[in-house]
Amino acid sequence: MSFRSIIAERKGFEFKFGYSMRSRSQSHSDAIVQDRLVVLDGLKQSCWANMPPELLRDVLMRIEASEDSWPARKHVVACAGVCRSWREIMKEIVKSPQVSGNLTFPISLKQPGPRGSLLQCYIKRNHSNKTYYLFLGLNQASTEDGKFLLSARKCRRATHTDYIISLNCDDVSRGSNTYIGKLRSNFLGTKFTVYDAHPPIYGAKVTKSRSSRLVSLKQVSPRVPAGNYPIAHVSYDLNVLGSRGPRIMHCVMDAIPASAVEPGGVAPTQTQFLHSRIDTSPSIPFFRSKSTRMDTLTSEPLTCQEEGMLVLQNKSPRWHEQLQFWCLNFNGRVTVASVKNFQLVASPKNGVSEQAQENVILQFGKVGKDVFTMDYQYPISAFEAFAICLSSFDTKIACE
Repeated sequence: MSFRSIIAERKGFEFKFGYSMRSRSQSHSDAIVQDRLVVLDGLKQSCWANMPPELLRDVLMRIEASEDSWPARKHVVACAGVCRSWREIMKEIVKSPQVSGNLTFPISLKQPGPRGSLLQCYIKRNHSNKTYYLFLGLNQASTEDGKFLLSARKCRRATHTDYIISLNCDDVSRGSNTYIGKLRSNFLGTKFTVYDAHPPIYGAKVTKSRSSRLVSLKQVSPRVPAGNYPIAHVSYDLNVLGSRGPRIMHCVMDAIPASAVEPGGVAPTQTQFLHSRIDTSPSIPFFRSKSTRMDTLTSEPLTCQEEGMLVLQNKSPRWHEQLQFWCLNFNGRVTVASVKNFQLVASPKNGVSEQAQENVILQFGKVGKDVFTMDYQYPISAFEAFAICLSSFDTKIACE
């Protein structure tokens, strides 16, 4: 029998019985790959993921309807963490804080608060480590029990101060994957800029500041964007004459239109954290002159340069003759007189109605030695409100 006929006969045998002439190592490697594919497919298509969508949606809707307070909503969050299909359905069912008044997922902290009512929170200050903690007030009569929301750590620099804001109460640093933004002040403590760590949905431009450079290898993380996205500006009027009195502050919200404070107005709402594609080590000079750094800090706009931006200002207090100090009506939420106390309302510069100008959007006040209340509502988010309140803690050389 010729060699050609032997090969032809062998091929016919393989075709008939499915036998392969591949080597043992090749067959073994293919089997490993197939096993891995089976395992991965099994993880994606678990028994929970294979539930009928109609039944699954009905179950999740019942769970969502049965939990109207936090921390009882931990079951809603647990359901969203089972698998991808559960998470997608739960994200569709859970309403934003604007509608529900609940803070369920971390993204809720960057979504506008409820309409028509203030969401009551409080801030605790720790002098020893220069850290601030934001809690959701679960009990209106006490600030001892609450749900942790955000934390911030004060970092004093030579020419400015940074407040690093994180979702983690223990790891407050720019190198953490829970870093979501920061507040930066100028040297005098009169002008502040709120930066978002993630690209906002309205397409803000990234600002490469001095803090964007790498300080240590521990800060390098592919999940942490290197850019700073300015979303708000806070300014305090100078008090060069040194007269004692209430502070005068203005806030320009880059992301929120002025029409959002009117009935039916709409503010941008993020549905997920967007990650930047910017390189984690931007090519900017390591050394810069002091004048260049100061220009960067002071040249940012603190007035409404574009028409339509929401401008907030603090509500003017009235002088109480009997008590001999300035007063504001906090409806019992503030009990200690302090220069840090304020209420923010829409500025007349927005061209909105007088009723909208009287509506308090954010109020902040002292209730204890290191405890402060923070109440906010639509159209600002908890992250924006927390950053604005942090500006009140900073030392203001030219104001007091």
